[in-house]
Amino acid sequence: MSSQVLELPILETKITPTEGLFNLRLGEVWEYRELLYFLVWRDIKIRYKQAALGAAWAILQPVLTMVTFTLFFGRLAKVPSDGIPYPLFVFAALLPWQVFGYALTQSANSLVGNQNLIQKVYFPRLLIPMSAVFASLVDFVWAFVVFLGLMAYNHRMPTIHILYLPVFLLLAVTTALAVGLWLSALNVRFRDVRHTIPFLAQFWLVATPVAYSASLVPEQWRMLYGLNPMAGVVGGFRWALLGQAQNPGMLLWVSIGAVIALLIGGVIYFQRVEALFADIV
Repeated sequence: MSSQVLELPILETKITPTEGLFNLRLGEVWEYRELLYFLVWRDIKIRYKQAALGAAWAILQPVLTMVTFTLFFGRLAKVPSDGIPYPLFVFAALLPWQVFGYALTQSANSLVGNQNLIQKVYFPRLLIPMSAVFASLVDFVWAFVVFLGLMAYNHRMPTIHILYLPVFLLLAVTTALAVGLWLSALNVRFRDVRHTIPFLAQFWLVATPVAYSASLVPEQWRMLYGLNPMAGVVGGFRWALLGQAQNPGMLLWVSIGAVIALLIGGVIYFQRVEALFADIV
């Protein structure tokens, strides 16, 4: 009596993201909001794990940068600060820059750093650079508390313009996310990108009016200068927090347009190469 072995076909299920040029899949991102929360919390814990000073680094970095800029630009170079004490002038700009600078570095390397997670299970890959960006907001909270203490030390009170601060903070976060989408997707395909990130961050800092006032830029170049999104963000922060600083005006609107263009382009490119992440990461 012969026995027959019944061979069953092997079924393979391939999970891929929904296609579409402008399909943001925001509903899908919302469904995975709990995963986003855990990714953000994980990024925060990893950053301060086994750090002797812990969260104090969120305070030390902007404070030490402020002291350095005040010494070399405020005291030695005599850079004008629109009638505002130079330490306050710089610290107000470092608040959004700290969010952007940290998010720029972390989001650019986020996909490569999570390759094991990407290769095992499907979820909206957009969550990974988003978590790196949102994790930077923790540092902002601590630095903002220090800034309020610095304002009290200089006998200054926030003006009514501070109500606009969440808008400028949202613009800073959106800028970081837009750039992070581009760099994270490019870094998966071209690993040379990670070597350019420190240079890009340094160049962007110099090109942003952190240590100097945007009023030093000639009027005929002001619109072109606004194509740097962080120029409008920094100007907005100084106006919202210090009141006496120059209203960013048209510079801010140009920066908002640049952010929107960067974000749309970043989302489109990210979606085009997203299906390849698990294969080439």
